[in-house]
Amino acid sequence: MLLFASTATAAYPTKPLRLVTGSAPGGGSDFVARALAKKLSERFGQTVLVDNRPGAGGSIGADIVAKAIPDGYTLLLNTGSAIAVNPALQRQPYEVKRDFAPVMLVSRAPFVLAVHPSLAAKSVTELNTLLKGQPKKYSYASSGMGAMSHVAMELFRNNAGLTVVHVPYRGSAPAVVDLIAGQVRR
Repeated sequence: MLLFASTATAAYPTKPLRLVTGSAPGGGSDFVARALAKKLSERFGQTVLVDNRPGAGGSIGADIVAKAIPDGYTLLLNTGSAIAVNPALQRQPYEVKRDFAPVMLVSRAPFVLAVHPSLAAKSVTELNTLLKGQPKKYSYASSGMGAMSHVAMELFRNNAGLTVVHVPYRGSAPAVVDLIAGQVRR
């Protein structure tokens, strides 16, 4: 979801824009932010700079936008964590209804459950059996504490009755790199 710090003026834009994303470079949200920045730059005739501010499930980036001058030149590309999930989990330094104005839905993406190829599980059923047989031995990576990937996995884990250790990363890109390398450790 793309959000403005406030409503823009009629002669908008007359200077470069800043597109803040709460994700690490190289992840899905970063890809979307860069594609969006390119299209907005072409459409507006102004530079749109992507500013990656990963961490805290997107709250770091959201806080930067909330504290920006409310002139419509600082935008937030958010996956929903900082706006919908994090305020429900813990107090945030911003107030969603007060500090943001929704602009548009930019993209949709599915959640994917992936395991390292060395794991002896080739289906969700086999994975559940493996994890239940060795509680706390395995861990899983998410794109950050309170991120949508964390919340989704906790729901999956809880519904399946699994005991696995959460390893939060500062974005999906570093989490995927460590998953591929077999380095997700508690």
